[in-house]
Amino acid sequence: MAYYNNRYRSKDRTSNEESIDDVVTKLLKAYGLTKNFDEYEAANSYKKIMGAPIVKYTESISLKNKRMTVRLTSSVIRAELSMGKSKIIKMINDDLGEIVVLDIVFL
Repeated sequence: MAYYNNRYRSKDRTSNEESIDDVVTKLLKAYGLTKNFDEYEAANSYKKIMGAPIVKYTESISLKNKRMTVRLTSSVIRAELSMGKSKIIKMINDDLGEIVVLDIVFL
């Protein structure tokens, strides 16, 4: 019986299908979680770009008002990364596909 009903169904029906990406984005906006999601994505991007040797010396990563704060345990690495701030910011934003980080502070 189901085959019969589907066979003669009108072809003019409108589809309300959406991609998963669009649905998740709408859901995050509806619940006000975009800031948390951006912080999570930025932290993952930092870890991916810096690699395991630098992440090993990273204590914490936070993002607030488009400013990423990275707490490091090594003063030598902190000094080296401070010299390449603009390049790191560009690489993170390129990886995310939008401008999420405007400044990085290494502590």
